[in-house]
Amino acid sequence: MHPDPAFRPKDTDLAALLVREIGFAAIFASTPDGPRVAHAPVVLNEDATRLQFHLSRGNGLTRHLDGGVALAVVQGPDAYVSPGWYSAPDQVGTWNYVAVEMEGAVSRLDDAALVAQLDTLSALHEARIGADPPWTRDKMNPALFGRMTGAILGFEMRITAWRPTLKLSQNKPAGERARVIAGLKAQGHGALAHLMDQLGER
Repeated sequence: MHPDPAFRPKDTDLAALLVREIGFAAIFASTPDGPRVAHAPVVLNEDATRLQFHLSRGNGLTRHLDGGVALAVVQGPDAYVSPGWYSAPDQVGTWNYVAVEMEGAVSRLDDAALVAQLDTLSALHEARIGADPPWTRDKMNPALFGRMTGAILGFEMRITAWRPTLKLSQNKPAGERARVIAGLKAQGHGALAHLMDQLGER
């Protein structure tokens, strides 16, 4: 998390919304072999207290997660901000970005909870793509599905800390922010520019 409090969102629901909409995280943990990271689709529960994910059994992180503490990071849009976009002199280049960190204790899911997580994950994303009818595991050979789920492990993080960062030039005057927004749009970073626009309207 960025140390400047200006970059912490005041909307407490925004971090959870970003996690749900992006739906993919880097999972970090310390292991006897050193720090390790895995990348996984995630499911955040309704009250934003638990984050579920699954990893390949062969992933080096899996044997260290159960009973340990991990950090999950969901990253949104980001882009370089040129000092040439400011009207004020003596500026330096920087980076605007969106990131949400979640920390918590991790436990392994049993087989039934893993299947429930997979069902929830596919239902969420099938609804987004508008599949009609949506894909479900009922369309698979049960034995094959069982073999495939046997190759992964499910986990749940009980979130004890949220650390979101929205570094969107909040520390700059409105006129300078407008110049950065224009610069980002010209470079094709529309999502980040849109977030800056929305932040300015609050």
